[in-house]
Amino acid sequence: MRSRTLTATATAALALALSACGSGDAKDSTGDSSGTRTVKTAMGDVKVPDAPKRVVVLDTAELDSAITLGVKPVGATHADVESGFLNYLPKDEVKGIKDVGAMMTPNVEAIAELKPDLILTSKIRHEKLYPQLSEIAPTVMTENTGYPWKENFQVHADALGKKDEAKKVVAEYDQHASDVTKALGGDAKAEATEVNVVRFVEGADIRIYGKQNYIATILKDVGLGRPAVADKAKDGFSYDVSPEKIDAADADVIFHSTYGDPKKAKETQTTGGSLWKGMKAVKDDKVFAVDDQLWIQGIGYTAANKILDELQADLTK
Repeated sequence: MRSRTLTATATAALALALSACGSGDAKDSTGDSSGTRTVKTAMGDVKVPDAPKRVVVLDTAELDSAITLGVKPVGATHADVESGFLNYLPKDEVKGIKDVGAMMTPNVEAIAELKPDLILTSKIRHEKLYPQLSEIAPTVMTENTGYPWKENFQVHADALGKKDEAKKVVAEYDQHASDVTKALGGDAKAEATEVNVVRFVEGADIRIYGKQNYIATILKDVGLGRPAVADKAKDGFSYDVSPEKIDAADADVIFHSTYGDPKKAKETQTTGGSLWKGMKAVKDDKVFAVDDQLWIQGIGYTAANKILDELQADLTK
């Protein structure tokens, strides 16, 4: 993915910003053994403050993790949505967080001006920016995002000094998932209910989600069944189809979301067509439109718990 390229002017601005926050600040937080811990990251071991106070997060998963663990970042990138920060997050929890640019092109100067003592992101998003970011503050990167979200959460918790809080979060989520399974009638009934998740994406084919992505892990935690088409997903992520092949998405239950304009994402024409209307899930009134920001973009325990609530409400109707 493309990263932001600094111009000569931007580089100068960055140098001034770094000078303003003191070149020793970043060095002290990584180089002094007193008051620091070592966190294993995708970029190697990184020393971080025992209790970071000024955290900047550069993706939606990192923002979810911080909020879940009771940490309000001083800065965060915005998602490609009207609300900026994803709308499922409590407004009072994100109020006052400085927007430091788009997720894929964060503003390095804006980050430096916040004088962070910790930056959280992933290698897949911002590997090329790592040298610049690590000059500003200790930068903790996970390898990827999405599917390994639970492992990534543990890295975030370690970096934030919130490992004990993380244990409580995980235990509560596991119990929540178990409660949903029971509400659905138990393990056998949950497994016998085959569920598909479909995403209409502006500028791309329609995605039928496989078994190696964020939302799939939540379905698995509840013990829900998946149709055979889920195994056709490329790299386990998604099996992409045109509106003319949407019947491949049929299942006992379908959840669908839309990214972008519904018409440009082919949602309007697809859901209005005969193939869609002829599917078993549609005939049985077991199709549910869900919020793309929550179900697909959020990636974290705060989002996951909200999804569990929606799964239970919809599947017990």
